[in-house]
Amino acid sequence: MTELTISPVRGLPELRAGDDLASMIVERAQLEDGDVLVVAQKAISKIEGRIVRLDEVEPSAEARELAGDGDPRRIEVVLREAQRVVRTRGSLVIAETRHGFICASSGVDASNTPEPGTLVLLPVDPDASAARLRAALRELAGRDVGVVVSDSFGRPWRQGTTDVAIGAAGIEVLRDLNGERDPIGYELRSTVIAIADEIAGAAELVMGKLDRTPVAVVRGLDTAGEGAARDLVMPAERNLFP
Repeated sequence: MTELTISPVRGLPELRAGDDLASMIVERAQLEDGDVLVVAQKAISKIEGRIVRLDEVEPSAEARELAGDGDPRRIEVVLREAQRVVRTRGSLVIAETRHGFICASSGVDASNTPEPGTLVLLPVDPDASAARLRAALRELAGRDVGVVVSDSFGRPWRQGTTDVAIGAAGIEVLRDLNGERDPIGYELRSTVIAIADEIAGAAELVMGKLDRTPVAVVRGLDTAGEGAARDLVMPAERNLFP
């Protein structure tokens, strides 16, 4: 790597179901082979129609009980998106999604939605979403790029959130350094770097949460590969905190 740059793709409109995000990106960014496009999950979810209207949700008894003074309709959507509920505290629900992600509210979010009274859900298959966008960018721009779909996750034992990769295509997702030796000759035995998560976290610094800039171009990394974000999910047999 000679120089790493991270550039926001500005001027994207509010996205709607069916929008051609690849064309919008190509119109606003000059892509190069080896670039990695980081795209906020909400952008993908919006163009894929993963939006729920609260006025169309009938909450269950469980949702009403968990909601307390909150909106039971939102909790109902969270429960519908959950494979299992991991922890609850008041109306906060930590759940495992069908993708295997363990996160707050099953990834359901009420911020940066298309309009009031709606919720944004995670894409059905974020890796497939990343692969489709990558293929479309290759066709339109003639460039071989990687794609990361990012979302903000909290972390146990750490304050604040950071963006992580929930979808990926065309990049090395995990870099296994086991068997390599450090400068003093020590052999690494348990060092696997979450490259895709690091890219997502770095890109969030220029995308922001309130700027409506859902896409960034990361340039200067040698990360080409065939990984998928599902590879980042901790296997059950290695999970110390089920």
